[in-house]
Amino acid sequence: MASHIVGYPRMGPKRELKFALESFWDGKSSAEDLEKVATDLRSSIWKQMSGAGIKYIPSNTFSYYDQVLDTTAMLGAVPERYSWTGGEIGLSTYFSMARGNATVPAMEMTKWFDTNYHFIVPELGPSTKFSYASHKAVSEYKEAKALGIDTVPVLVGPVSYLLLSKPAKGVEKSFSLLSLLGSILPIYKEVVAELKAAGASWIQFDEPTLVKDLGAHELAAFSSAYAELESALSGLNVLIETYFADIPAESYKTLTSLSGVTAYGFDLIRGAKTLDLIRSSFPSGKYLFAGVVDGRNIWADDLAASLSTLQSLEAVAGKDKLVVSTSCSLMHTAVDLINETKLDDEIKSWLAFAAQKVVEVNALAKALAGQKDEAYFAANAAALASRKSSPRVTNEEVQKAAAALKGSDHRRATNVSARLDAQQKNLNLPVLPTTTIGSFPQTVELRRVRREYKAKKISEEEYISAIKEEISKVVKIQEELDIDVLVHGEPERNDMVEYFGEQLSGFAFTANGWVQSYGSRCVKPPIIYGDVSRPNPMTVFWSKTAQSMTSRPMKGMLTGPVTILNWSFVRNDQPRFETCYQIALAIKKEVEDLEAAGIQVIQIDEAALREGLPLRKSEHAFYLDWAVHSFRITNCGVQDTTQIHTHMCYSNFNDIIHSIIDMDADVITIENSRSDEKLLSVFREGVKYGAGIGPGVYDIHSPRIPSTEEIADRVNKMLAVLDTNILWVNPDCGLKTRKYTEVKPALTNMVSATKLIRTQLASAK
Repeated sequence: MASHIVGYPRMGPKRELKFALESFWDGKSSAEDLEKVATDLRSSIWKQMSGAGIKYIPSNTFSYYDQVLDTTAMLGAVPERYSWTGGEIGLSTYFSMARGNATVPAMEMTKWFDTNYHFIVPELGPSTKFSYASHKAVSEYKEAKALGIDTVPVLVGPVSYLLLSKPAKGVEKSFSLLSLLGSILPIYKEVVAELKAAGASWIQFDEPTLVKDLGAHELAAFSSAYAELESALSGLNVLIETYFADIPAESYKTLTSLSGVTAYGFDLIRGAKTLDLIRSSFPSGKYLFAGVVDGRNIWADDLAASLSTLQSLEAVAGKDKLVVSTSCSLMHTAVDLINETKLDDEIKSWLAFAAQKVVEVNALAKALAGQKDEAYFAANAAALASRKSSPRVTNEEVQKAAAALKGSDHRRATNVSARLDAQQKNLNLPVLPTTTIGSFPQTVELRRVRREYKAKKISEEEYISAIKEEISKVVKIQEELDIDVLVHGEPERNDMVEYFGEQLSGFAFTANGWVQSYGSRCVKPPIIYGDVSRPNPMTVFWSKTAQSMTSRPMKGMLTGPVTILNWSFVRNDQPRFETCYQIALAIKKEVEDLEAAGIQVIQIDEAALREGLPLRKSEHAFYLDWAVHSFRITNCGVQDTTQIHTHMCYSNFNDIIHSIIDMDADVITIENSRSDEKLLSVFREGVKYGAGIGPGVYDIHSPRIPSTEEIADRVNKMLAVLDTNILWVNPDCGLKTRKYTEVKPALTNMVSATKLIRTQLASAK
């Protein structure tokens, strides 16, 4: 029996790639130093899989930034503003596209399907010139081959690539991206020819857009693309990999009749209904890559259940054509449990990170072939039983409280415009109030203080005094900049989800459970293993302290229940919405305690609300209903004068704008600058929005400092579609990852631009 891994984390078990990238970007190390780290990581991953007995080992899933950007480089589809002159694309052009540079902004970044990973969105148009400009896929295949490991090169499939792209600036929004298929396929053919010449016998095309709701025109593009590639692919085994959801029946039919394709990969964790399609009509003589080991979560596989699924599929595909696989790339899980020193043995026994999943996949393949490792399967069964019966998992009081929520929709008693009037009387803010999203730069010094406090190297008194000093500095800076609604800068927080999870029950934390979010940025999702409750106030002390330092309103800063859920590894033994309601009740207590402590503006971030939206339209309403309800639960009990803010990140909001309105927040701040004001088109199209709104005026994910004029221009564009009395002015996101040398001038320009426009508005009156 054969085994396969769709893809593997590339950051390294201890984020080696992150540190190498950041050192290179800071000019502290050379391109050769960076390449050395990358080469070592790739070879250790290939050797690890080979050593574990995996037959189909992926190559070209490593990336310095993002696999879609790698494909853009392969196709030479570099936007003109980067002044690329042809030839092989070098690191400087590549990283300029990803991060922007001193003179030009970065390309847009958005969520990869419904994950917390971000990809760089290709910008294409009728005049885009394509050329084979990055030979990465071939060189990595050869690199593995030189180590004696024959891999399966992985490419983002041509149709998914185009469907994930956007029309470049100045190109009609109605431009058909699929019309470029004929222009990119010749390059795919060149890549395939080189891979064949280098000795590849398999090739994997990732076509995850097949799980979305596609029209006949889009499905036809798959048929024509693979028909066009057929002769180039002859002599190769071709695997088309889909993941993240059930594949619709029409797409399944299209996929399984593509010409020149040998094998199909399916996510059988998130796509349980796909099993019915496979059982009723799997084409004979084709390979089935069955994704039974979860690539999105960190729980140990139920090996006995997976084995029984696989045995039933053997009858469908045939013994020699069934391949055991992961449900998707393992890049969405943590790397290796071996580096976990903080987790207790009981919880550890319930988990499997990427390295352990590789072993699970192979154990299943061997068991299918009649070489079952009885001891391994028995240990797995014992761990699953201990998780089921552990008293740590269940809290009856929490379950009762969550069950009681079903009857009401938890809305504030007064409508938003009446509340905004009451809040304005109370807060007395100028027109176009300025604020920031919450965090200020996390300096080396600050990280050191937190680290030393955790390691008990400094006392609680010393820690509190250091954090108070930092808050005081942040408050002073904001007052000097003349910002209207202040934040305390979050110096006490490691991460917007981890910080809360550490103070809630039912959560466990890892030492090295890092997952790539974008570029070099990694997150460490908490593990929700049991019922969630809030034993004590979590933020009240710091918010009160910060408010006592200023007469201006100070925002209390919380992470919302849906974001805590979507940015954690969530228990898989109850529906996600039940866990979300439990978290909402915990946050509700915190909101009410903040209000009682005199905090009049409370921000409950729902950065990840859109991200959790299911990929199929038929499932949207159910998700949005419980997600929006969870948010309302947190703040339905506050007075009209307490202003509730929320913040949302990188997302396409246009399709969920009515749910955003239904959240009933008083003010919402939204990422807007990188997506080229895509958000504003919603309001242009006549959606009436009565609450406060702050579409971000500059991109904080780039070191670039925007000018006063540029920001003023952005604000004027917003005023063209939004009422003056609801518009707020703020950056796109928190400032945690930026340096003070970037933050101060950028915020200075933001405030200057706002004052300029206030003057213009006043004189226009």
